[in-house]
Amino acid sequence: MSGVRIPSDDLVVGRPLPHESAALHVTGAALYTDDLVARMPGALHAHPVQAPHAHALVRHLDVTPALAVPGVVRVLTGADVPGVGDAGVKGDEPLFPTEVMFHGQAVCWVLGETLEAARLGALAVEVAYEPLPAVVTVREAIEAQSYQGGMPRLERGDVESAFAGAAHVYSGVTECAGQEHFYLETHCSLAHVDESRQVVVQSSTQHPSETQEIVAHVLGVPSHAVTVQCLRMGGGFGGKEMQPHGLAAVAALGATLTGRPVRLRLSRAQDMSMTGKRHGFHTRWRVAFDDDGHLLALDATLTSDGGWSLDLSEPVMTRALCHVDNAYWIPAVRVNGRIARTHKTSQTAFRGFGGPQGMLVIEDVLGRCAPRLGLDPAELRRRNFYREGQATPYGQVVRHPDRAVTCWEQVLETGEVARRLEEVARFNATHEHTKRAIATTPVKFGIAFNFTAFNQGGALVHVYKDGSVLVNHGGTEMGQGLHTKMLQVAATALGVPLDLVRLAPTRTDKVPNTSATAASSGADLNGGAVLDACIQILDRLRPVAAGLLGCAARDVVVYDGRVSASGGPEDASLTWAELVSAAYVQRVQLFAAGFHRTEGLHWDSSTMQGSPFKYFSYGAAAAEVEVDGFTGAHRVLRVDIVHDVGDSLSPLVDVGQVEGAFVQGAGWLTLEDLRWDETDGPQRGRLTTGSASTYKLPSLSELPDDFRVALLERAHEDGAVYGSKAVGEPPLMLAFSVREALRQAAAAFGPEGVAVDLASPATPEAIFWAVEQARGGGVPPGLEAVVEGAPGVVPDQPGASAPPVVPASEELVPAPGLGV
Repeated sequence: MSGVRIPSDDLVVGRPLPHESAALHVTGAALYTDDLVARMPGALHAHPVQAPHAHALVRHLDVTPALAVPGVVRVLTGADVPGVGDAGVKGDEPLFPTEVMFHGQAVCWVLGETLEAARLGALAVEVAYEPLPAVVTVREAIEAQSYQGGMPRLERGDVESAFAGAAHVYSGVTECAGQEHFYLETHCSLAHVDESRQVVVQSSTQHPSETQEIVAHVLGVPSHAVTVQCLRMGGGFGGKEMQPHGLAAVAALGATLTGRPVRLRLSRAQDMSMTGKRHGFHTRWRVAFDDDGHLLALDATLTSDGGWSLDLSEPVMTRALCHVDNAYWIPAVRVNGRIARTHKTSQTAFRGFGGPQGMLVIEDVLGRCAPRLGLDPAELRRRNFYREGQATPYGQVVRHPDRAVTCWEQVLETGEVARRLEEVARFNATHEHTKRAIATTPVKFGIAFNFTAFNQGGALVHVYKDGSVLVNHGGTEMGQGLHTKMLQVAATALGVPLDLVRLAPTRTDKVPNTSATAASSGADLNGGAVLDACIQILDRLRPVAAGLLGCAARDVVVYDGRVSASGGPEDASLTWAELVSAAYVQRVQLFAAGFHRTEGLHWDSSTMQGSPFKYFSYGAAAAEVEVDGFTGAHRVLRVDIVHDVGDSLSPLVDVGQVEGAFVQGAGWLTLEDLRWDETDGPQRGRLTTGSASTYKLPSLSELPDDFRVALLERAHEDGAVYGSKAVGEPPLMLAFSVREALRQAAAAFGPEGVAVDLASPATPEAIFWAVEQARGGGVPPGLEAVVEGAPGVVPDQPGASAPPVVPASEELVPAPGLGV
């Protein structure tokens, strides 16, 4: 640490501390953006005028009737925008559209003295629409060739030769649904203009700097005229990385035009109908194995449901392609990516950022092919793990692949999987209508932004004359514990007790040009910046301490608020406050701006090659489930997880993140079923699962009866903050173990070795049809069978190959009314 030595035992980092705002959360004292409106008298309330069509032209817009509604102050339209009327970084998201692109899109906003006045005003606005044909599903988009953005291809090896020489070739289709973020705090912005004409926006945003940029270009002012603050968020999960920008711009525009604060908070129904979700994916694939079950080749085309605009769909697709291998070595790979344009909300970032959708492909392939190869699914997975020296399809060498093996073996051992498998076999033999299964799946997840420039972070650390410390950094807190970790990093780096350190809210006028708190990189980037600032301050304090203690600067030790000389007499020491006071008198700078850039990264998006990730996080999970053969309902009986977080900065926070991510992943894979109206009626394109009553979320009743999480030990990561690793996203994919266990439990209703296909999400209906397939009833509806046969391609993308269509001879079980 630049010459300042700190004892390695009992550091503040590594302590299992509670979340820094935990007491505020559980007592209701924690403030969120909407709570601040009480501090702004005279605030106006914004309400959208939402279009009732999925695709239409706005032929006429008359706001005059709204202005006659008591309490309505103003109606914001495109004519009011002084700058650029677009809320997207790609320039494809008009703030006040003249062409409606999804059901519920806002065409204008009403400002009222009360929310009720604004709502009534919105009802009074007269809009004439000309409905247009709408593309609602990914399959419709594929048929209509409705795509947007780039079409990347990731390729390695001679794919066709691998297929030609393979002992086994299978093909099929894998589809997965999107997912609603359903953060407890919906999108919210509160804007006002201060006496210097600076626009100040309180926003529930994961990316304050980009929110600042969008607000500034909508208002036609430079960025220094706009300050964005994020106090904290009541959940983000990626949904507040891009989507808050336009809402903040509307609030700021209203505040600028009226001279009064403007509050914009979406109701739950508005939030669900207006903002983006996890991308659903449709993947057509073929795969080759040798006689020993080793993967030889994968050829796939992944099509994501991008919604009406690009948003983050391109980098989401890139990460999906980069994670289609998960933890497995595949010698020959050709995977194509396409982004469908549909008339739905613009789908966006969600925990995992395309990684889960890509990894689901290979996990589904292995789960469906294992019985056909005559192999246990766990054994098929294990024998295809990466080994030392092997590289990913995009050319990055996989470091520490042995950690995946260690996680796997530890889960099997501590979870007593071998013994419990025998118990499961005995249970299944004596229960005709209820079956159990245990499945184990791995995770390998790359950490960093694929776009190299985003891998930077900043911080500002102040040490006051009394020795207290204030930390500002560019990351945002959404409940994930980032601020807790930053407090621990600063206290450890400076060698002071934790209670001497306070953390200030994230503001663009304190730390500029920040990257989004996303890609699981918040602690890496901002922790590195905080550490850098603290090291600068300690470097300045060393000579001061050395002069007072009569020792060499390199022998100064700062620990737990005491400053002493290494090897010196115990009574020869100073307090931290005494050192800081002496430094002030000597005119030593007691604040520093820290900066961190992740080294060693490079990525060529044109060739899809490089080393985009700082490191890989590993993990493994074993899940035991029970399935009811009559209804398809299931219970998760037990889950064992071992996850690699390096040397944990804050173990209690990290364990909480693993648990939460796993449950959220299980919700995506088994419960959360987004549905849009696909009929040709007037409500086509409307989200039909737009509330908690129709969209099923995981709750306490869906938690595993027995849930055991362990962090991998002896997993220090060189070059990272105190040897730590990211934790936010990777554990979500551990939930694949639940889905694969459900597949195996459904198969247990049939003869030994039967293969079944399982829809995603694996709702009770989907599980029921999988059970029926195991009993001899064919393939579940909405799925295409895995078939073994000769390789072939279908030119369904210009310049690219795709796996063959499943032959028509493969019958699908009809299921009227059951969607995909």
